[in-house]
Order: sequence, then structure tokens, then C-alpha cells
Amino acid sequence: MAGTDDFVKRVERMVREQLRGQRVGYLLGAGASHLDGQGYPLANELWERIRDRVESSQRAAIQDKLDEGADGLEEALDLLDTGGAADSPHRHSVAAAIGDYFGTLEPPLDAHGDFVARLARRTESAESVFCLNYDPLLERAAERSGVRLVDGFVGAEQAYFDPAVFQEQIGTIQRGRRHPQVRWVTGVIHLFKLHGSVGWYESPSTGIRRCCYTSPIPPGTRRLMVPPQHRKATDTTTPPYAALWSEFRRLLRHGPSPIYRLACVGYGMRDHHVNAVIDNGLARSNLTLLVLARSLTDDIFYHWSPKTNVIIVTRNRCSLYSEVGPGHPDLWNFARLSKEV
Repeated sequence: MAGTDDFVKRVERMVREQLRGQRVGYLLGAGASHLDGQGYPLANELWERIRDRVESSQRAAIQDKLDEGADGLEEALDLLDTGGAADSPHRHSVAAAIGDYFGTLEPPLDAHGDFVARLARRTESAESVFCLNYDPLLERAAERSGVRLVDGFVGAEQAYFDPAVFQEQIGTIQRGRRHPQVRWVTGVIHLFKLHGSVGWYESPSTGIRRCCYTSPIPPGTRRLMVPPQHRKATDTTTPPYAALWSEFRRLLRHGPSPIYRLACVGYGMRDHHVNAVIDNGLARSNLTLLVLARSLTDDIFYHWSPKTNVIIVTRNRCSLYSEVGPGHPDLWNFARLSKEV
């Protein structure tokens, strides 16, 4: 194992070079929204925060599974799922409770503001950000900073979902010339919320919609948030998730114009359906994966660290193209990384 200051400096240099290279995509997990406790809860904190908002009978059933030894909310929901075509009501109560609770939070936007502002200064037509979180931090930061962000919805108060907007390119006409020319707008952020989001809902009459993040969804509609559960891999094959995951797979593997670097920030690499897409993308010789997280379990670290096109940075250990060495105090932290892109 490497153990010198030289190794840490090489890790810093390579991470900086990769983040400032061409066609970088970002995958943000819960650690990017935690903000050292000032933001949204991590998975192991979630049940304590939302428990009182879950319908009483379903809350009791979930708590029973946890008391019997279920390893967190995700396993408790799995144990309550019969596996049939009709899923259990517990997960929808959990999604509703998460949405209600998240709607009460307004964390600081400084780090996300730095992140979107730096992406907006890049010269590529679109910057791809994939997000596993339900919170609206990126959307709020972009709005506050005056950064153009596309999330698949069109409209204002009850925006409708139209994934075709991800294929659009924005341009301005340069006037005053004999033959006007189009100047393409750069630095537009394409945000793919792979597990849904606060404010997203499905209406029997109007389809997939998005309302204000702090507003309750209309009566008779269903929140579009994939709760932590094994079934979430199946959920991603249905609208609106299917279109978002198609873009994720396309940009990692199929093209046209695939990304060359994927920086996973605050994601512990524990979702198999996410990792399968990433693993498939790494079959490309020109894709580099950066895993930037506070910590990884041993099995996860040793799954990814031997790969020669992967860089891992955690607090306790790093891996640079299969070379393992000491950790880094803060290069995995979203607030630090928001100043490096």
C-alpha cells in the first residue's frame, strides 16, 4: 500500500484534472445533500425524521420489522413487500412522509450555488448531473444563481414532463449581419433525478407533473419518489423514470456524445441497479470513474479499487488507478468539490 505525501498529492492532481476535463458527468448521492448535518438526512437517519408522518398502522408495521432486526428502513420495506405486482402501501406512505418532511427544510445553498455556477461557466452545450436524491437543492441553487437548468419538465405552477427537452439545444440569433448566425448557449445543466423528487406527482387526468417544492401535491395524485427498497430497480422501468435512466445509460455507454468522466459524489455505491449501469459504462476504455465519498464498506472498496480506470477518494483510504494509499481529509466533501469543478 502506498503511504507517502506524494500519493496524496497525485490523487489531488488527478482528481482536479479529471473534474476540469471535457465531458464530465456527475452522480450525486445523499452525502452531497447532507451538508455536514445542515442539509437533508442520510439513509440511516431517515426513519427517525419521518416516522411520525407515516400513517399509524403502516408505521407500526415498519417499526415492528426494525425491532425484529431489519437493517434499516430499506430492509424493513423489503420484508413487508409480498413481491406481487401490486406493491405494499407502506412504501407509498414512506414516500409521502419523505415529501412532507423535505418540504419543511430549507438548507443553505452556498455549496450547490458554487457547483452550478462553475458548471454554467463551462463551454459545453450541456452539463449532465444525475441525482439519486429527492431534494430540490440543485434546482433552488440554479434559480438563485440565474443558471439555466433543465429537469425534464416544462411549465410553471403545474409543469408537465417532456423528456424531449433533454434533446433540445438553445441558441441565440446574432442580429445586425446580412446573414444572421446562431450562437449556441453553453453551460446549461441537464438534471436527471433518477429516483424522482419533491414536487413530482402523477395525476390520473393530467399525467406526470411537478408543482412547487413546498406545496402539497393535489388530492387524488401519487408522489413520484422511489423510496428506499429493493423494488426501486423495477420502478425505474416505468414513466417518468424510464426516460431518465435511458439518458443515464446512453451517456455512459451508447452515445452519441457520451461522457468521458463520471464523478460520483456522496454516493456509497450500494445501489445495485445504479452500479450495473456504471459497470457497463466502464467497459469503454475512455471512461474514468471517480468515487468521492466519506467512506465505503470493505466489499465495495475492493470491488472498485482494482479497476485501472477508477479513482476512489475517501477519508480513510484512496485508490488511484488500482494503486491503494492513504485517505484524504476533505477531497470527498461536496463543499470542497464544488470549488474544484
